[in-house]
Amino acid sequence: MRTSYDVILKPVITETSMEAAQVKKYTFKVAVDANKTEVKKAVEEIFGVEVAKVNIMNSKGKLKRMGRTMGYTAASKKAIVTLTEDSKEIEFFQSL
Repeated sequence: MRTSYDVILKPVITETSMEAAQVKKYTFKVAVDANKTEVKKAVEEIFGVEVAKVNIMNSKGKLKRMGRTMGYTAASKKAIVTLTEDSKEIEFFQSL
C-alpha cells in the first residue's frame, strides 16, 4: 500500500508554475505509475484542500551521451492540480 507521500514526490518551482499558483493551479512531480485519482487523494490528504481537476503529463527520458556510450535519463510524470474556488490555498507555494 502506497502512502500519499509516495505518490507526490516534490513540487515543481518554475516561473510558469508560480504564475499558475495565483489562480489555484499547483504543479507537482508525481510517481511514474500514479493515476489521476491517486494524485487527487494524495493532495487532499497532505494539504487538506479540495481538488477540482487533475491534469497529468508524461515526459520521456532524454538521450544523453557520455563519450561514445549513449543512454537515456529517467522518465518522469508531472501533475497540475486545480483547486476549487472555495478551497484554501496551499501555504507552501505562498511562502515562495
